[in-house]
Order: sequence, then C-alpha cells, then structure tokens
Amino acid sequence: MTSVLRPAEALVRAVEILAAQGFAVVARNTRGDSVYLKPEACAFALRVSNHPRTPKQRKNHPDAITSLVLRDPTSEAALAETVAVAVRNFGGERVKRERGLGVRAIDRTYP
Repeated sequence: MTSVLRPAEALVRAVEILAAQGFAVVARNTRGDSVYLKPEACAFALRVSNHPRTPKQRKNHPDAITSLVLRDPTSEAALAETVAVAVRNFGGERVKRERGLGVRAIDRTYP
C-alpha cells in the first residue's frame, strides 16, 4: 500500500529530494510554508511552497525562477515525478536567463 503525504509532509520531502540533488536551502519564510533552494554557485532559486507566489514574495525573491506548489496530498512516487519536472523546468529557465546575462553554458555547475 502506498502512503499518502499531506502537503506539509510533501514539502519537507521535496526539500530533501532537492538537497540530495545539490540544492541548498537559502531562505524560508517564518511559517515554513515557502522554501527557496539554489544549486551551488547559482544566482537563481527554485521555490517549494503550499501556495502560489504573492506579489510580496515576487518582490522579495526575484531570483526564484521556478515554483513547485504542493497543495494536495500526494504519493511519494507522484512527488518524485513532480520534483523531477520542477528541476527540468528550473534547468531550462536557468539556461535562458544565463544566456541573457552572457554566462557560458560551460560555467554552469547544475544541471
């Protein structure tokens, strides 16, 4: 039987999965329902939260280029797939933004 993760549990687990892939927590809100993670030597962040970004969050964290929103209960397998999609989206957006900044692809350390 597959256990179901509540949104708060899924958020914690998503952060663990991302940390295992080289992302480090760089910011978290006081309620703990939004976490910002960055790969080493990267200017951009991936946000994990239980809600979409607010205008205040967009202003305070303009470096967050991808958000992973976990609002509903989910299985471990579905969460792993959702995290993988967020990492792919982050990688693609990072490449686009770095090209705009003139950063060579060889300078990237992740992904």
